[in-house]
Amino acid sequence: MCGVAGYLKLKDGPEPDPVILNLMASQLVHRGPDGQGFYVDDTIGLAHTRLSIIDLEGGAQPIHDKDERYWIVFNGEIFNYIELRQELINAGAEFYTHSDTEVILQAFIKYDLDFVNKLNGQFSIAIWDKLDKRLIMVRDRVGIVPLFYQLNKECLFFASEIKSILAATGNRKLNIKALDQLFTFWAPVSPETMFDGVLELSPGHLFEYKNGQIDIKRYWEWSYDNKTEDDFSKVDEKAEELQSLLTDATQIRLRSDVPVGAYLSGGLDSSIITSIIKNNTNTPLRSFSIQFEDKGLDESQHQQLLIDSLKADHSSIKCSYNDIAKNFLDTIWHTEAPILRSAPVPMGMLSGLVNRMGYKVVLTGEGADEVFGGYDIFKESKIRSFWAKNKESVIRPLLLKKLYPYLDVSPGKAQVYLQKFFGVGIDTPDLSYFSHLPRWITTSKIKEFYSESTKESLKSVNSFDSLESYLPDYVKKYNTFHRAQYIESKTLMSGYLLASQGDRMLMKNSVEGRFPFLDHRVIEFGSGLHPKFKMFGLQEKFLLKKSMGALLPNKIVKRYKQPYRSPDIASFINDDELGYVSDLLSEKRVKEYGYFDVNRVKFLLKKIRAGRAIGYKDNMAFMGILSTQALHYLFIERFNDRITV
Repeated sequence: MCGVAGYLKLKDGPEPDPVILNLMASQLVHRGPDGQGFYVDDTIGLAHTRLSIIDLEGGAQPIHDKDERYWIVFNGEIFNYIELRQELINAGAEFYTHSDTEVILQAFIKYDLDFVNKLNGQFSIAIWDKLDKRLIMVRDRVGIVPLFYQLNKECLFFASEIKSILAATGNRKLNIKALDQLFTFWAPVSPETMFDGVLELSPGHLFEYKNGQIDIKRYWEWSYDNKTEDDFSKVDEKAEELQSLLTDATQIRLRSDVPVGAYLSGGLDSSIITSIIKNNTNTPLRSFSIQFEDKGLDESQHQQLLIDSLKADHSSIKCSYNDIAKNFLDTIWHTEAPILRSAPVPMGMLSGLVNRMGYKVVLTGEGADEVFGGYDIFKESKIRSFWAKNKESVIRPLLLKKLYPYLDVSPGKAQVYLQKFFGVGIDTPDLSYFSHLPRWITTSKIKEFYSESTKESLKSVNSFDSLESYLPDYVKKYNTFHRAQYIESKTLMSGYLLASQGDRMLMKNSVEGRFPFLDHRVIEFGSGLHPKFKMFGLQEKFLLKKSMGALLPNKIVKRYKQPYRSPDIASFINDDELGYVSDLLSEKRVKEYGYFDVNRVKFLLKKIRAGRAIGYKDNMAFMGILSTQALHYLFIERFNDRITV
């Protein structure tokens, strides 16, 4: 991956300034430390910071065609570029590099806007047609690679990260509407971002500027078929097809002119990817993992089981409470958004280890849960839908104890305890986001800490209405399971997991992540399966386990799913050394920034330091408030001190 930036002169705007373009590129050096390239004419300026992975000698960008009519900057990888290059050569295309970037450009020249459907990869792309004064921008299908833009009367700015745009425009104000969305869904509703006036190009969308007009359209979508077969006589055939697809998706993601490693968490998904590398390729298995000093979070024994089984060349990093606190502010600088748990911080530490070991590329297991039904929220939705058919039932909600056997819920308490959390929305099972309501309502409790001015700003805003307007009408026609998959993929995965916890934490240390489970062919295969193939009863990822289980130790296949978690509140209790928690949550700063109620924040902090914090609710509130205060501090108050010139 790399960094792209640029800006386009509109009707009455000034000609592009190389100084501004260089300033934009300077904010992206961490994404591409291996070189910079620029193109400037009287209408547009393009900038690129390079992380060299393919065609190390000849792949510098921007790249152009032989007549220098078309120019391209590109962030990401095209995994089928070898096959597509040959197809284009057969059609008469001429190449002067061996890069996947030039393949994209030639595909555009040959196929125009349909070029994107030829690409198997992860990408944000900007193509300039100098003759027709036409700008094309496109983002990959699921949102692995970021792309942001801001439009004013004079210019259109775009970049891989928001800080690059803010450095050029100087317009910095937090988006209160997006904050409210994040305090519900964990991320703003696309295309909103945390900064006023800055939008993201949504996943699977294409942006075209031509003749003074902007046209944005979707070219790919998560699509489910309610008529899919549930004939289990075909389960072996489906398992074999999935094995072949996933093996190929992994193999093509090993294409690189630099060494490639893999993350190994000890869970099913990363175990599958590392096992494919070991058993189905000639690539030496180099793996990396996080361990935690907190034994309740640590998965090192499962990691070691697979390391021994695969004889992997492995490195790990141990994360302590102090590490979370020490790296927190830098994490927020890179997420460019508040976070509701500290999980991105260790992921940034892990990519730092990868970088220090001399690797630029890692494969990960991200996406398997969304595609093949691995999350507890899908199980919850299945039980809650069954419960909704008989809302008065005392027995049906007790099925939730099968998911969380450690919950002390007796039949007598079921209607009180379970109704409080899982019973949210039980009267509206046809709601598009029925599956996620309990989680989102719980997250929304952070809003109890809003200041009066924030409440006033949001009095006509409803985040659920914003989400509803974002969701296509056909989502309502999906069955309950498919609706839950769609919502999870379009909100938490694209907005948080692939962003704050994914791309930003990888690229802060110049490391590219690749995701075989998010190959669009794998997604489309998974979307075409009947829910029974994904969740058989309450057994998650049924077909995936059947397909790939023979490669893995039995203990890995059968272990209870442990979601990735990291230390939160406990990391910040002793603030004497760093001091920023007391500063950012001080009465002075809370009042000055204006987002939260001073007295409520003071009480929460006192409660935490007295050891009386109450689990999930207090933890999310603390993390959300602290990270929002940090975002304001870094991007509004001290931005000019931090940007690179």
